[in-house]
Amino acid sequence: MSVTIRVATPADVPLIVQFIRDLAEYERLLHEVEATEADIRRDLFGENPRAFCDIAEHKGKPIGFALWFYNYSTFRGRAGIYLEDLFVEPDARGLGAGKALLSRLAQRCVEADLGRLEWAVLDWNAPSIAFYDSLGATAKTDWITRRLDGEALRRLAGVEEEVG
Repeated sequence: MSVTIRVATPADVPLIVQFIRDLAEYERLLHEVEATEADIRRDLFGENPRAFCDIAEHKGKPIGFALWFYNYSTFRGRAGIYLEDLFVEPDARGLGAGKALLSRLAQRCVEADLGRLEWAVLDWNAPSIAFYDSLGATAKTDWITRRLDGEALRRLAGVEEEVG
């Protein structure tokens, strides 16, 4: 196989941040990116990692990444993997990097007896949806993702906005 997958290291932090920015630009969400190298270093490589990352390489050059974390299904009584971000550089698409990254995550699930691998995809992203469908992924159309962040999150937590 011409694509290899390796576990990210602290030396990859700048690369991971660049992949995050590249993905956000593709998703038309670059204006939402706040993550810094310090954030990624803390949360992926700190004392208590909150997330994990794999890097896809072709001929020794990084061409994509998968950033993921463990979740839990109370119905299944098992942990699973939630894929937060998957990105392959546009000029490297078609080499099998996306499938290799997802395959590695599926292997982790099987090896650790995890209940599932799941992720979200933007509804307008037809190429990615077709790719995921080709792998046998199913859409969970009966669930609507909800999110609390920013002021709404602070308000529910009972925390006043800091005035600086």
